[in-house]
Amino acid sequence: MKVCIASGKGGTGKTLISTSLAAVLSEHEPVQLLDCDVDAPNAHLFLGPSIRQRVPVVVTVPRVDDEACVHCGECAQACRFKAIASLPKATLVYDELCHSCGVCVEACPTGAIAEVKREIGVVEIGSAGDIAFVQGAVHIGEARNGPVIAAVKSYSDRGATVLLDAPPGTSCPVVQTLRGCDLALLVTEPTPFGLSDLRLAVQTARAMGIPFGVVINRDGLGDNRVDAYCETEAIPIWARIPHDRAIAEASARGERAVETSPALRSAVERIAERLRVYEDERRR
Repeated sequence: MKVCIASGKGGTGKTLISTSLAAVLSEHEPVQLLDCDVDAPNAHLFLGPSIRQRVPVVVTVPRVDDEACVHCGECAQACRFKAIASLPKATLVYDELCHSCGVCVEACPTGAIAEVKREIGVVEIGSAGDIAFVQGAVHIGEARNGPVIAAVKSYSDRGATVLLDAPPGTSCPVVQTLRGCDLALLVTEPTPFGLSDLRLAVQTARAMGIPFGVVINRDGLGDNRVDAYCETEAIPIWARIPHDRAIAEASARGERAVETSPALRSAVERIAERLRVYEDERRR
Protein backbone atom coordinates (compact mmCIF):
# COMPACT_ATOMS: atom_id res chain seq x y z
CA MET A 1 0.00 0.00 0.00
CA LYS A 2 1.16 3.51 -0.87
CA VAL A 3 0.26 6.29 1.55
CA CYS A 4 1.00 9.92 0.72
CA ILE A 5 1.44 12.34 3.61
CA ALA A 6 0.58 15.76 2.21
CA SER A 7 -0.66 19.19 3.21
CA GLY A 8 -1.77 22.40 1.60
CA LYS A 9 1.11 24.36 3.12
CA GLY A 10 4.57 23.94 4.53
CA GLY A 11 5.32 23.66 8.22
CA THR A 12 2.25 21.70 9.27
CA GLY A 13 4.20 18.62 10.34
CA LYS A 14 4.20 16.33 7.30
CA THR A 15 7.70 15.09 7.93
CA LEU A 16 7.04 14.66 11.66
CA ILE A 17 4.07 12.42 10.81
CA SER A 18 5.89 10.59 8.00
CA THR A 19 8.98 9.72 10.01
CA SER A 20 7.04 8.91 13.18
CA LEU A 21 4.66 6.64 11.29
CA ALA A 22 7.56 4.92 9.56
CA ALA A 23 9.21 4.26 12.93
CA VAL A 24 6.04 2.78 14.44
CA LEU A 25 5.13 0.67 11.41
CA SER A 26 8.67 -0.70 11.12
CA GLU A 27 8.23 -2.44 14.47
CA HIS A 28 5.68 -4.82 12.94
CA GLU A 29 6.00 -4.82 9.14
CA PRO A 30 8.24 -3.83 6.22
CA VAL A 31 8.05 -0.09 5.61
CA GLN A 32 9.68 2.27 3.17
CA LEU A 33 9.84 6.05 3.35
CA LEU A 34 10.17 8.05 0.12
CA ASP A 35 11.04 11.71 0.65
CA CYS A 36 9.51 13.32 -2.44
CA ASP A 37 10.05 16.88 -1.24
CA VAL A 38 13.02 17.03 -3.58
CA ASP A 39 13.49 20.81 -3.36
CA ALA A 40 14.04 20.62 0.40
CA PRO A 41 14.28 17.00 1.63
CA ASN A 42 14.54 16.78 5.40
CA ALA A 43 13.30 13.35 6.50
CA HIS A 44 16.93 12.29 6.82
CA LEU A 45 17.36 14.79 9.64
CA PHE A 46 14.86 12.81 11.74
CA LEU A 47 15.82 9.29 10.67
CA GLY A 48 19.59 9.54 10.25
CA PRO A 49 19.75 6.94 7.46
CA SER A 50 22.87 5.27 6.17
CA ILE A 51 23.09 6.01 2.44
CA ARG A 52 24.51 3.13 0.42
CA GLN A 53 23.81 4.31 -3.13
CA ARG A 54 23.55 7.60 -5.00
CA VAL A 55 22.01 7.61 -8.47
CA PRO A 56 22.13 10.71 -10.70
CA VAL A 57 18.89 11.87 -12.30
CA VAL A 58 19.37 12.92 -15.91
CA VAL A 59 17.14 14.45 -18.56
CA THR A 60 17.72 15.08 -22.24
CA VAL A 61 18.22 18.55 -23.70
CA PRO A 62 18.86 19.68 -27.27
CA ARG A 63 22.19 20.69 -28.72
CA VAL A 64 22.43 22.49 -32.04
CA ASP A 65 25.07 21.80 -34.68
CA ASP A 66 25.90 25.34 -35.81
CA GLU A 67 27.30 24.16 -39.13
CA ALA A 68 24.14 22.23 -40.02
CA CYS A 69 21.69 24.83 -38.67
CA VAL A 70 20.17 27.14 -41.30
CA HIS A 71 18.43 29.33 -38.67
CA CYS A 72 14.99 28.74 -40.13
CA GLY A 73 13.31 29.05 -36.72
CA GLU A 74 11.22 25.86 -37.03
CA CYS A 75 12.54 24.53 -33.72
CA ALA A 76 11.68 27.71 -31.82
CA GLN A 77 8.17 27.78 -33.26
CA ALA A 78 7.59 24.14 -32.30
CA CYS A 79 8.80 24.51 -28.69
CA ARG A 80 5.86 25.20 -26.34
CA PHE A 81 8.19 26.07 -23.48
CA LYS A 82 10.23 28.77 -25.23
CA ALA A 83 13.41 26.82 -24.51
CA ILE A 84 14.91 27.65 -27.93
CA ALA A 85 15.45 31.08 -29.46
CA SER A 86 16.27 31.31 -33.15
CA LEU A 87 18.27 34.38 -34.17
CA PRO A 88 19.53 35.31 -37.64
CA LYS A 89 23.02 33.99 -36.89
CA ALA A 90 22.58 31.77 -33.83
CA THR A 91 20.18 29.33 -32.17
CA LEU A 92 20.16 29.51 -28.38
CA VAL A 93 19.02 26.72 -26.04
CA TYR A 94 17.84 27.44 -22.48
CA ASP A 95 18.36 24.15 -20.65
CA GLU A 96 16.39 25.19 -17.56
CA LEU A 97 13.23 25.74 -19.63
CA CYS A 98 13.48 22.51 -21.62
CA HIS A 99 10.96 19.74 -20.83
CA SER A 100 12.80 17.05 -22.80
CA CYS A 101 9.87 16.46 -25.16
CA GLY A 102 12.09 16.15 -28.25
CA VAL A 103 9.77 18.09 -30.54
CA CYS A 104 12.60 20.37 -31.65
CA VAL A 105 14.53 17.36 -32.94
CA GLU A 106 11.53 16.30 -35.03
CA ALA A 107 10.87 19.84 -36.27
CA CYS A 108 14.39 20.55 -37.51
CA PRO A 109 14.43 20.14 -41.31
CA THR A 110 18.21 19.73 -41.53
CA GLY A 111 18.79 17.33 -38.64
CA ALA A 112 20.92 19.91 -36.87
CA ILE A 113 19.56 19.13 -33.40
CA ALA A 114 20.55 16.18 -31.26
CA GLU A 115 19.73 15.36 -27.64
CA VAL A 116 22.32 15.02 -24.88
CA LYS A 117 21.99 14.02 -21.25
CA ARG A 118 22.05 16.58 -18.46
CA GLU A 119 22.11 15.84 -14.74
CA ILE A 120 19.51 17.76 -12.70
CA GLY A 121 19.48 15.93 -9.37
CA VAL A 122 20.25 12.79 -7.41
CA VAL A 123 18.42 9.95 -5.69
CA GLU A 124 19.89 8.57 -2.47
CA ILE A 125 19.01 5.08 -1.28
CA GLY A 126 19.67 3.63 2.14
CA SER A 127 18.07 2.59 5.41
CA ALA A 128 17.48 3.76 8.96
CA GLY A 129 17.27 0.66 11.10
CA ASP A 130 14.36 -1.36 9.71
CA ILE A 131 13.11 1.56 7.62
CA ALA A 132 14.01 1.46 3.93
CA PHE A 133 14.77 5.01 2.86
CA VAL A 134 14.85 6.85 -0.47
CA GLN A 135 15.16 10.58 -1.01
CA GLY A 136 15.66 12.84 -3.98
CA ALA A 137 17.35 16.21 -4.25
CA VAL A 138 17.22 18.67 -7.13
CA HIS A 139 20.50 20.40 -7.87
CA ILE A 140 20.59 24.04 -6.78
CA GLY A 141 19.22 26.33 -9.46
CA GLU A 142 17.24 23.67 -11.30
CA ALA A 143 13.61 24.52 -12.07
CA ARG A 144 12.37 21.01 -12.91
CA ASN A 145 11.68 18.73 -9.98
CA GLY A 146 9.25 16.36 -11.69
CA PRO A 147 11.88 13.97 -13.09
CA VAL A 148 13.51 13.69 -9.65
CA ILE A 149 10.18 12.89 -7.97
CA ALA A 150 9.51 10.27 -10.64
CA ALA A 151 12.94 8.77 -10.03
CA VAL A 152 12.31 8.55 -6.27
CA LYS A 153 8.94 6.86 -6.81
CA SER A 154 10.49 4.34 -9.19
CA TYR A 155 12.16 2.73 -6.16
CA SER A 156 8.84 1.96 -4.44
CA ASP A 157 8.90 -1.47 -2.78
CA ARG A 158 5.74 -3.42 -3.59
CA GLY A 159 6.37 -5.70 -0.64
CA ALA A 160 6.27 -2.90 1.92
CA THR A 161 3.99 -0.18 3.18
CA VAL A 162 5.31 2.82 1.29
CA LEU A 163 5.04 6.27 2.87
CA LEU A 164 5.54 9.21 0.53
CA ASP A 165 6.46 12.50 2.20
CA ALA A 166 5.05 15.00 -0.31
CA PRO A 167 6.21 18.54 -1.07
CA PRO A 168 4.11 21.31 0.48
CA GLY A 169 1.22 22.89 -1.38
CA THR A 170 -1.08 21.53 -4.07
CA SER A 171 0.85 22.25 -7.28
CA CYS A 172 2.32 19.88 -9.85
CA PRO A 173 4.98 18.26 -7.59
CA VAL A 174 2.27 17.31 -5.08
CA VAL A 175 -0.01 15.97 -7.79
CA GLN A 176 2.87 13.88 -9.14
CA THR A 177 3.58 12.50 -5.66
CA LEU A 178 -0.10 11.71 -5.03
CA ARG A 179 -0.59 9.96 -8.35
CA GLY A 180 -0.78 6.19 -7.91
CA CYS A 181 -1.23 6.32 -4.11
CA ASP A 182 -3.92 4.30 -2.35
CA LEU A 183 -4.52 6.80 0.42
CA ALA A 184 -3.57 10.33 1.47
CA LEU A 185 -3.13 11.68 4.97
CA LEU A 186 -3.63 15.45 4.89
CA VAL A 187 -1.79 17.14 7.74
CA THR A 188 -3.15 20.46 8.92
CA GLU A 189 -3.22 22.74 11.93
CA PRO A 190 -6.21 24.45 13.62
CA THR A 191 -5.52 27.94 12.30
CA PRO A 192 -7.12 30.06 9.55
CA PHE A 193 -4.14 29.43 7.26
CA GLY A 194 -4.27 25.73 8.06
CA LEU A 195 -7.95 25.55 7.13
CA SER A 196 -7.51 27.57 3.95
CA ASP A 197 -4.77 25.30 2.67
CA LEU A 198 -6.55 22.15 3.86
CA ARG A 199 -9.45 23.06 1.59
CA LEU A 200 -7.07 23.12 -1.37
CA ALA A 201 -5.54 19.79 -0.41
CA VAL A 202 -9.00 18.23 -0.06
CA GLN A 203 -10.00 19.54 -3.49
CA THR A 204 -6.83 18.06 -4.99
CA ALA A 205 -7.33 14.63 -3.43
CA ARG A 206 -10.97 14.54 -4.48
CA ALA A 207 -10.16 15.60 -8.02
CA MET A 208 -7.67 12.73 -8.24
CA GLY A 209 -10.08 10.22 -6.71
CA ILE A 210 -7.75 9.38 -3.81
CA PRO A 211 -9.32 8.48 -0.43
CA PHE A 212 -8.00 10.61 2.40
CA GLY A 213 -8.15 11.39 6.08
CA VAL A 214 -6.99 14.36 8.11
CA VAL A 215 -4.37 14.58 10.84
CA ILE A 216 -4.58 17.70 13.00
CA ASN A 217 -1.17 18.73 14.28
CA ARG A 218 -0.70 21.22 17.14
CA ASP A 219 -4.16 20.36 18.37
CA GLY A 220 -5.25 22.81 21.08
CA LEU A 221 -3.82 25.77 19.20
CA GLY A 222 -6.10 28.18 17.35
CA ASP A 223 -9.82 27.51 16.91
CA ASN A 224 -12.26 24.74 15.99
CA ARG A 225 -12.93 25.71 12.38
CA VAL A 226 -10.93 22.77 11.01
CA ASP A 227 -13.12 20.41 13.04
CA ALA A 228 -16.27 22.11 11.80
CA TYR A 229 -15.07 21.92 8.19
CA CYS A 230 -14.25 18.22 8.47
CA GLU A 231 -17.65 17.52 10.03
CA THR A 232 -19.49 19.43 7.32
CA GLU A 233 -17.53 17.70 4.55
CA ALA A 234 -17.73 14.26 6.22
CA ILE A 235 -13.94 14.03 6.33
CA PRO A 236 -12.56 11.55 8.88
CA ILE A 237 -10.05 12.89 11.38
CA TRP A 238 -7.53 10.10 11.82
CA ALA A 239 -5.52 11.58 14.67
CA ARG A 240 -4.72 14.66 16.71
CA ILE A 241 -1.17 15.61 17.63
CA PRO A 242 -1.15 17.82 20.73
CA HIS A 243 0.41 21.27 20.75
CA ASP A 244 3.38 20.24 22.87
CA ARG A 245 6.64 22.17 23.19
CA ALA A 246 8.52 18.94 23.93
CA ILE A 247 7.64 17.60 20.48
CA ALA A 248 8.90 20.80 18.85
CA GLU A 249 12.12 20.72 20.86
CA ALA A 250 12.81 17.09 19.96
CA SER A 251 12.17 17.85 16.28
CA ALA A 252 14.50 20.86 16.44
CA ARG A 253 17.23 18.59 17.78
CA GLY A 254 16.65 16.18 14.90
CA GLU A 255 15.41 13.46 17.26
CA ARG A 256 12.54 11.05 16.78
CA ALA A 257 9.93 12.70 18.96
CA VAL A 258 7.76 9.60 18.66
CA GLU A 259 10.27 7.83 20.89
CA THR A 260 10.15 10.48 23.63
CA SER A 261 6.57 11.80 23.53
CA PRO A 262 3.87 9.37 24.79
CA ALA A 263 1.13 11.61 23.35
CA LEU A 264 2.69 11.61 19.89
CA ARG A 265 3.35 7.88 20.10
CA SER A 266 -0.28 7.19 21.00
CA ALA A 267 -1.58 9.32 18.11
CA VAL A 268 0.74 7.69 15.58
CA GLU A 269 -0.19 4.21 16.79
CA ARG A 270 -3.83 5.07 16.12
CA ILE A 271 -2.89 6.09 12.58
CA ALA A 272 -0.98 2.83 12.12
CA GLU A 273 -3.95 0.78 13.33
CA ARG A 274 -6.34 2.61 11.01
CA LEU A 275 -3.96 1.94 8.12
CA ARG A 276 -4.05 -1.78 8.88
CA VAL A 277 -7.85 -1.75 9.00
CA TYR A 278 -8.02 0.26 5.78
CA GLU A 279 -5.66 -2.13 4.01
CA ASP A 280 -7.66 -5.17 5.16
CA GLU A 281 -10.88 -3.61 3.89
CA ARG A 282 -9.26 -2.58 0.62
CA ARG A 283 -8.15 -6.15 -0.08
CA ARG A 284 -11.59 -7.67 0.45
